[in-house]
Amino acid sequence: MNIYVANVPYSVKDQDLHELFSPFGEVTSAKIIMDKATNRSRGFGFVEMANDDAGRAAIEGTNGKNFHGRDLVVNEARPRTEGDRPSFGGGGRSGGGDRGGYRGGNGGGGGDRGGDDRGGYRSDRGGGSRRDEY
Repeated sequence: MNIYVANVPYSVKDQDLHELFSPFGEVTSAKIIMDKATNRSRGFGFVEMANDDAGRAAIEGTNGKNFHGRDLVVNEARPRTEGDRPSFGGGGRSGGGDRGGYRGGNGGGGGDRGGDDRGGYRSDRGGGSRRDEY
């Protein structure tokens, strides 16, 4: 069983998490999730237990428990879905308008999210004459 552990103090390491869960059964892995840019804890982690009964006992025994000064939030981890990861194409942003790039035609194009265009190249903005703006 894979267990999600939240509200973990930033000082807690993988080994600390392993020691917290091992009284409930065999821990096959314990991992604090680290920020890639800063290499600091993100305040949550995952523990994998060898069997579901041990996992359920661990959840009951640790959820709400004060650990290194913080009350843990512990539950069964949900399987990851496509929407759980941020897209790097900006598709998750809404509102605010298109932030640049080519916008051709008679004032149209440039994205389907309302708002103003902030920069980029615009051409043929009505009237048949070409007007370039930067």
